[in-house]
Amino acid sequence: MYIIFLLLIGALTAFGADDKKEVTQRLQNASTVMHEIMATPEKGIPGDLLDSAHCVVIVPGLKKGAFIVGAEFGKGFATCRKNGAWSAPAAVRVEGGSVGFQIGGQETDVVMLVMNESGAKRLLSNTKFTIGGDASVAAGPLGRNATAATDAGMKAEILSYSRSRGAFAGIALKGATLRPDMENNAVLYGSRLNTKEVIDGQKPSPEAAPLLSELTRTSPRENTADRPNPDRPNKK
Repeated sequence: MYIIFLLLIGALTAFGADDKKEVTQRLQNASTVMHEIMATPEKGIPGDLLDSAHCVVIVPGLKKGAFIVGAEFGKGFATCRKNGAWSAPAAVRVEGGSVGFQIGGQETDVVMLVMNESGAKRLLSNTKFTIGGDASVAAGPLGRNATAATDAGMKAEILSYSRSRGAFAGIALKGATLRPDMENNAVLYGSRLNTKEVIDGQKPSPEAAPLLSELTRTSPRENTADRPNPDRPNKK
């Protein structure tokens, strides 16, 4: 009986190590996605929009299992600005919906910028919400500076981007749901925490260092003066 108990403990430890390795790799992949996207400023996310974002959600390798219609599933991370720095990343899940132009069993990197306070509140809620339903979404513009090119950030709570096979574009990720991934938060932080509990109360885990370093490098300070805010009239 004692031997069986030891074998069971060993198996659980191995599973835990595999989970930690998987989550760590996903954090590294999220960092790589941001680095590669921002390394091509003419075709990447405009810096002024990233500086104005309240939060960023990165889902590396979103999986599509159907032909043309539906069936996305992906795990990623959300981080928000807290006291002048990017917060500890909270694990999230994206399920359902469609990124539109992707066909077949491709994997797609998805990045979402949460542009205003109402979008951030939805992200930090304890329940799942529908992108394009509960939270308004628009395809994010590309280029060095989006201020003169679009007013999408003034209207949408979320600006979304998609990358597959090297092609990067802004696309409205409508119909997908986003919810806390408390299982993977437990792997990182030792407890089944929701998104708000991680972002508001946790110190970043060592595994999150590459992602937070990349975000700090590309957007070290938030641009509150120019941040799109639908509740505040434009100054003339």
